[in-house]
Amino acid sequence: MKKVASLQYGVIFKKAFSRVDIFKAFVKDIIGIELEIEKVETEKTFDQRIGNIRVEFDLYAEDLKNRVIVEIQHQNGSDYYDRFLHYHCVALLEQAANYRNYKPDLTVYTIVVLTSADKHKTDVAVIDFDPKDKNGKPLNEIKHKVIYLAPKYVDENTPEMYREWLNAVKDSLTGEIEESNYHRAELQTVIGLIEKNRVSPEEKYQMIEEYNFESDKQKRFEEGQQEKALTIAKNLFSKGLEIEIIAETTGLTISDIEMLVINTN
Repeated sequence: MKKVASLQYGVIFKKAFSRVDIFKAFVKDIIGIELEIEKVETEKTFDQRIGNIRVEFDLYAEDLKNRVIVEIQHQNGSDYYDRFLHYHCVALLEQAANYRNYKPDLTVYTIVVLTSADKHKTDVAVIDFDPKDKNGKPLNEIKHKVIYLAPKYVDENTPEMYREWLNAVKDSLTGEIEESNYHRAELQTVIGLIEKNRVSPEEKYQMIEEYNFESDKQKRFEEGQQEKALTIAKNLFSKGLEIEIIAETTGLTISDIEMLVINTN
């Protein structure tokens, strides 16, 4: 059993998965393609901004045929699926040279690793852009994909090629990994790279910064949800609904609603 730094932290995930051999092995198992690359970029941006949002990719690599993006995400917001679809589309649109040719030179694959919980509780979800005929048969015209992975929900039905990678990420969240459970050489390397005694002071500082940032973001999200629930409760109360029904509808406690009634009056 080895004590490790959690792969929920971007700095730790990038430390391990930015290695070319590990990145290539991960991508091959998840997507099924053999990348021909010599480097993996971190915090990649494009010189020309597309749209109003600055996009930065955690891990990014491309060869002559493929452009692969890997994102690590811990806290799940309400825009989780849309946000990474947006990232994916930016990597597509950035290739557009002119209106005469809309076919990008590179196929774009985006892999998103979610280390927190997800409301759908599914281990693997895929956006497949290939058109289908009326019988659901793919036309094999568009290869681009977005693949969402949620290690917390891996089980015996998870595709075998995915399972060991997702289990390693999930186990790291506890701060300990039983290395004998993993047989891939690349995963043994990952475990070695993220051992606690190999985390530098700078990496520890970045982990603390990430933790504080995510905590603040989660707090703001929860406060926003609470405010929304209180607004709904206020409207329901004005329509004469019983406090117990309002509590059941909004998820607020009865005492929260009673306090809202007092403040309203």
